Amino acid sequence: SVSFTSLYNLLRARLCPYFYVCAAQFSVLFRAAGLAGSAVPTAAVAPTTRGLRDAMRSEGKGTCRGHGDRAGWHTAPHCCLSPTPGIEFSMPLLEESRASKQKNSEGSLEAESAGGLLGGGSSVEDVGEPAPSDDDDDGSFSWLEEMGVQDKVKKPDTISIQLRKEKHEVQVDHRPESLVLVRGSNTFTLLNFLISCRSLVAVAGPQAGLPPTLLAPVAFRGGTMQTLKARTVSGRARVQGGFEDVFSLEVLGPVLPHTLHALTLLLGPAQRGAFRALLSAHEPSAAFNTRPGPPQEAVQQDLPACGLHPKTLEQLSQCPTLGKSSLRLLEMKDYTYTWKA
Repeated sequence: SVSFTSLYNLLRARLCPYFYVCAAQFSVLFRAAGLAGSAVPTAAVAPTTRGLRDAMRSEGKGTCRGHGDRAGWHTAPHCCLSPTPGIEFSMPLLEESRASKQKNSEGSLEAESAGGLLGGGSSVEDVGEPAPSDDDDDGSFSWLEEMGVQDKVKKPDTISIQLRKEKHEVQVDHRPESLVLVRGSNTFTLLNFLISCRSLVAVAGPQAGLPPTLLAPVAFRGGTMQTLKARTVSGRARVQGGFEDVFSLEVLGPVLPHTLHALTLLLGPAQRGAFRALLSAHEPSAAFNTRPGPPQEAVQQDLPACGLHPKTLEQLSQCPTLGKSSLRLLEMKDYTYTWKA
């Protein structure tokens, strides 16, 4: 918890641009104000489950919780006394998916309506009739009483109705659409929630008892510097008119965004504007490429003291466009980039 709090304080002071919290069940990406087109600090959690989201909504209801020390993570009781309980968050990928489906549905209805008017096969009233939905299942059963069969027909109980209502929310669990986005001061509430969250430490498996891993581009209290493993391979490849020497560099480990950009700044001039990079992403974290909110017209935040290259900061400050996908191929030809996701 000391290391976690140290990193968050650096983030708020704009001395750390971003950091990751990698747990057994999910990962969290904290970003400072000014990054990814957001004027306020943001935190993205993925993948999530309905239970985790419900726990975030109910956080801060005036309860005190204390846990024993576990590998230095839970070190003190945690009290939440907030006048507005709950962590406010959004699910941008889920909202985007629903908006897309609604738009397609409206387009289909318009096409059917136009076809009905031209062909005379159906009336406007028939086209405009709403389709049956799951919400009708929990409506009134008075019509059964009117027919006198209310005792013979088995009615769905309250639990079944509730499960039917929540099935759409459960279906997104562990999927990219389950990404949760927290903005502004709610990131501090999320910090307190994560410090006291039991599910952050696995109770079984190879990671049992291990605290979450913190990854950051800057030094923080309790952190140690880890170097990436690099291996070079040389060979010859057939080209038109003969063979040419081919050299490759394999980098293993958690390649953070600023590291990838630093490699491109190095390889560009060194390879005379021509190289290719194949990337292997951690799939559960691909959803972090989602835009953290509506584009800000002029987001100006002072982040020069965080130690990153100015061009890297310029790239990180731009609004993401990859959505829930990740880079697979990055290629430079004549100092011009192309990529595939």
